[in-house]
Amino acid sequence: MSARTTTPWPLVALFTAGYLAPYLLPTTVGRLSAGLPLSATEAGSIGSALLLSSATAGFLLASRVDRHGPRGLARGGLLLAAAGYGTAALTTTIPLVVLGAIVGGLGSGTITSVAATGIAGRRDPHRTTTLGLLGVSALAGALYLTIPHLGPGHGHPLAAIAVTALLVLPVTRHLPAAGGPDAPHTPAARTHRATTTPLPHRRAGLVLAAAMLCWSLAQNSLWGVSGRIGLQQAGLTEATVGVVFAVALGAGLLGVIGAGALGQRLGRALPIGAGTALIAGCIALSAAATDLTSFATGEIAWNTVYPVVLSYVIGLAASLDRRGRWAVLVGSASSLGTACGPLAGSLLSARVGYPGMGVILALGLLLITVPMTAVALRTRRTAPLPQEHPVVEIPVLEIPVVEIPVVEIPLGAVPTPRTAYDTAGPRQATTGAAAGPGPGSR
Repeated sequence: MSARTTTPWPLVALFTAGYLAPYLLPTTVGRLSAGLPLSATEAGSIGSALLLSSATAGFLLASRVDRHGPRGLARGGLLLAAAGYGTAALTTTIPLVVLGAIVGGLGSGTITSVAATGIAGRRDPHRTTTLGLLGVSALAGALYLTIPHLGPGHGHPLAAIAVTALLVLPVTRHLPAAGGPDAPHTPAARTHRATTTPLPHRRAGLVLAAAMLCWSLAQNSLWGVSGRIGLQQAGLTEATVGVVFAVALGAGLLGVIGAGALGQRLGRALPIGAGTALIAGCIALSAAATDLTSFATGEIAWNTVYPVVLSYVIGLAASLDRRGRWAVLVGSASSLGTACGPLAGSLLSARVGYPGMGVILALGLLLITVPMTAVALRTRRTAPLPQEHPVVEIPVLEIPVVEIPVVEIPLGAVPTPRTAYDTAGPRQATTGAAAGPGPGSR
């Protein structure tokens, strides 16, 4: 998309469609376990395979979005998502469900790669990210309220993701094609240079990507088993758990709105560091919940802070490379952590129980807060804030000032003859005309 567009709604729509699968992960894994002859660990493994496939697509496309064209890749990703998730939703054959989830994950990863590359080239990537988070949080919250009333079965959340991909498909006509006339106007669309120019801020980017992998792993280890915590440990019904998730995602909307209004007034280090520490406490509280009050408090507080920190991390990754490569790589590392989350949460909870799992995840988050904050502080001086334009300095030539002496002529010292006020021109005759050549003598 061109940076001159006021609101990049196609990118927001792609962001929403690409991130919907991770947002619906708890109900997807829970319904796979309840609707198919699968154990909780096996259902979590399918969720991990879906997200691992998404991460793989992101790593493969990190520097190739502009070469192949955002429009074509976005359409291909949306069609893959619709076909894969749709197949998984319509069949009860386990191998086809797994295959559909993997194909759908490839589509989701392709969509998010296109969205991340476009957002990184925007004038204000933080604002575009918050709009995308608003869209996916609102849609996921509505689905959490709706799906429990559609009846049992594993296919409803998967079908919702597939339908969303089809609905977003028409907006891809507003994206630039490979080599199209509007491609050069995209700050991230320097096709040849994007693949030959080395990555800037390599050390900071690698540290951020590794930390983001662990950050997402901790988040989704709990998110992948949150439904089971509510059902089994807190003793709630599926409808009640769905309402809690919807309210939590609604609180996340408020958090994203607050982050968008706050902008960069506090920088990036404070929201990322303090926000991650708050998330650690929320995870410990939610994992230890034994009733509706503690479960709802932990989930709502967690989902309020989570998208705020995520928006700043995405903005930080986008600031490391205006061509969007670090944004895609960090996002893919996040997807890789997200992919391992359901399986890790299932294994941890089986070994040490839900409260013990929460303590381990919280301690891990506190440890990775240090490198994430350090990257935000280190790049503060070198990377422009998202809303800033790169400043082009135009050299100004200094012209020396020459002082001209002022000659004071006294008025009235010599009386002026009246003939001096005659008509100007070659016919003007003065007292000394006869003494020298006039204007018309040549």
